[in-house]
Amino acid sequence: MKRSLLRVLALIACCAVHASAQKPRARDLGVPFEGTPGRYNAITDVDGVEVGHATIVRGSGELVIGEGPVRTGVTAVWPRGRDESAPVYAAWFTLNGNGEMTGTTWVHDSGLMEGPVMITNTLSVGIVHHAVIRWGVARDMERRRGGWLAALPVVAETWDGRLNDIRGQHVTEEDAIAAMEGERGGVVVEGNVGG
Repeated sequence: MKRSLLRVLALIACCAVHASAQKPRARDLGVPFEGTPGRYNAITDVDGVEVGHATIVRGSGELVIGEGPVRTGVTAVWPRGRDESAPVYAAWFTLNGNGEMTGTTWVHDSGLMEGPVMITNTLSVGIVHHAVIRWGVARDMERRRGGWLAALPVVAETWDGRLNDIRGQHVTEEDAIAAMEGERGGVVVEGNVGG
């Protein structure tokens, strides 16, 4: 009887946490960290940083390559905001040598990065890279920013193949552009969004 009661109470507690508007953070759960979080406790606490997402969710059931189910997307992180022309200092580091990120040679050679950092699934890096270049060309970034397109887009991958029809390559240029143009500061949407 006591076990059943404990299980019911645990289930209610889990449901309450799940149903709350904001999921608990590590600090909320008693995990100690040094320092004090910023206003939003997010990357957008850094002045000028803006983040945009495009999330693709459709289908259910058995995996059918090219049809779904689809659970993927794109995230764009603008270090100085979309309309700021100045590059930012940058560097990169590989933790385990597995994973793809375009633009790292330029970052290594120049110590600078221009444009957004894009994040998407492993097999959509190419289309997102292409979309960033097309987006920049369409806005004449080379002239306006004094050579932005000389730097290669930074596009990093995350593998979402356990929950997504990754081989179906459902991310489109339009999704990447939606993430880039949907940028905003302040509170960042968290959880299963974007790339």
